[in-house]
Parts: sequence; C-alpha cells; structure tokens
Amino acid sequence: MADMADVAILGASGYTGAELIRLLASHPRVRLSALTADRKAGQAMASVFPHLAAMDLPDLVSLDAFDPASADFVFCALPHGTTQEIIAGLPRGLKVCDLSADFRLADLDAYATWYGHPHRAPELQAEAVYGLTELARPAVAKARLVANPGCYPTTAQLPLVPLIEAGQIGLDNIIIDSKSGVSGAGRAAKEGSLYCEVAEGMHAYGVAGHRHGPEIEQGLSIAAGKPVMASFTPHLIPMNRGMLSTIYVNMTGAAAADLHATLSARYAGEPFVKVLPFGATPHTRHVRGSNLALIGVTADRRPGAAILTCAIDNLTKGASGQAVQNMNVMLGFDETLGLAQAPMFP
Repeated sequence: MADMADVAILGASGYTGAELIRLLASHPRVRLSALTADRKAGQAMASVFPHLAAMDLPDLVSLDAFDPASADFVFCALPHGTTQEIIAGLPRGLKVCDLSADFRLADLDAYATWYGHPHRAPELQAEAVYGLTELARPAVAKARLVANPGCYPTTAQLPLVPLIEAGQIGLDNIIIDSKSGVSGAGRAAKEGSLYCEVAEGMHAYGVAGHRHGPEIEQGLSIAAGKPVMASFTPHLIPMNRGMLSTIYVNMTGAAAADLHATLSARYAGEPFVKVLPFGATPHTRHVRGSNLALIGVTADRRPGAAILTCAIDNLTKGASGQAVQNMNVMLGFDETLGLAQAPMFP
C-alpha cells in the first residue's frame, strides 16, 4: 500500500461518521478525500459538528456526487438496509468497511428474517469478512469487504468466544445482560431518544427480539462448531456513550480462575483488549473515547458459575474505532494508528 491512503466516509453526518473523522484526523497515513451526507450536502462539517471546526475537512456532498476514483478506501456509515446496493455499485478494487448490519449475517435467510427484506447483494455477502479484529485478523488482512461488528456483539463475543473454543463453559444457558448509552440509537430524531424519554431512568428494549441476538449467536456457533442460542437483553442507559455487558455462564469442570487465565492468555499483547485482574470489573467511564475493551472475570456465588463483564465505548470499539482498526489491518498499516487516544476521564 502507498504511504498515504485517500479515504472516503459515506454517511459522515451521523455519530459514527463524526467519530471516524475524529479518529482519522490524527492518523498519519490517511487523507480524508470525500465526505457524503445527502440531507446535509453542501454544508461544511463545522456547521454539522462544531467540535470538528478546527479540522481542514472537505465539504459534505451528496452520495450521487461521490467519485469512487477519489478514494483508496471507503467507510460506509449509512443506515441499515441501505448499503448493500451502494457497495455493489462501487469498483471491485476499492476496499470497504461497512459499519451497518448489512453484511454481518452470513445466512441470507437469517438476514431476511431479522431485517425484513431479502439480501440485495448476496454475491458480496459471500465474500464479506466479519471483522471482530482480534478474532479474525488474518481474514481481515486479506479482505476487500469487511462487515464491522455491532457494539453489543463485540462485548459479548470478546469474552465468550475464547472460552467456548477452550470448552470451559456450557452452551445451554448463556445469559447476556447489556446496557448502552443513547448514542447507539443514532443521530436521527426519534421519539424514544428524546431527553424526557431517556433521562432519569433506564429500560430494556428489543427483549427476546433484538437484531444483535442472531449476530451474537452466529459468532458463538462458529466458535462451538454447532448451533448456540443465548439469552440477550439490551437496556438503554441515560448517558451519551458507553456500553457494559454482564454475562452469566456455567462452567464445564473449570474454575473461574481458569476462565480468567484463558482470556488473559488469548489477549496478551493485544493493544485494545485488556483483561483486568481476577475479580475486578470494568467501568464504562474507563474506556470513554477510546478503542479499548476491558474484560472482567468474577466467580459467581452459584457453584460452577462465573460472571464475565466487558466495557467498551459503543461509538469507538463498538463502531468507528473498530472500523479504523480494521482499515489499518486491511491496508497493512500499524493496527494502532489513529487509535492511540487514552480514555477521557473524568
């Protein structure tokens, strides 16, 4: 790859688009060549996101005005259900990381069931790589199209997949209790995201029917080599950003300390996944604004059971940060470029 890469962001006026810009602004091998946003076309990024005003950025253009020849790499930060046909229309030589859910489910029938319409680019789905970087690095490095994982599935799979592969936990009673900041709902105006709807309280949503459920189960099933179902319930928390999953598992003859040892060994040397000392639990405030994932392992009071916890920033490791990490791997860059920001605390 050349020393510098021209990068386009399709859908730059949403939260994940803005987060991509924030991270890529400090990337030494990237030039932002194009930013699209149909409803905001013609505007400067500084007028859409004033916190980016100090950056020298191209103005927003409509998707129709985007010239693929201006880019070596494309991030698609568009709404779910909109990117399959768009990516199908891009030149075959252009590398793409899609932040939507459009290429995450390998089973086309499962996609149609959960997203309400047939997959519109099945030939591309066949080549798409599911990009949970730490668990798929060699495949990501060879990929042209990477499906960036969902935020909840990232917090579930990072702790669970190594333990399933090691045969240390049972597969029939995995419970994933997850909580997210409101930015996970996107920037579009929605009644459920209004201040009075989310402040001073919390609630479960998508109970027994959230679309990240089959994405989580896909990863767990691959790790197990057979179908795995898990109980997954997300909750909305009145904070801007952050995500915490608490996962209850039964062990298969192992001790909780063994689970901790397996995860510590698996992620030793990883720049962004850190396993805390045994018995410690992560806080969302300790990953805010960073690409870190912090994992905790605690022995449950129930004999033979353990509690896993994983905290990320839903906009960074749960979306844009992981996308930049995948881009670095796809282009042969140092994986940490653009992602060295320490968490913001307090």
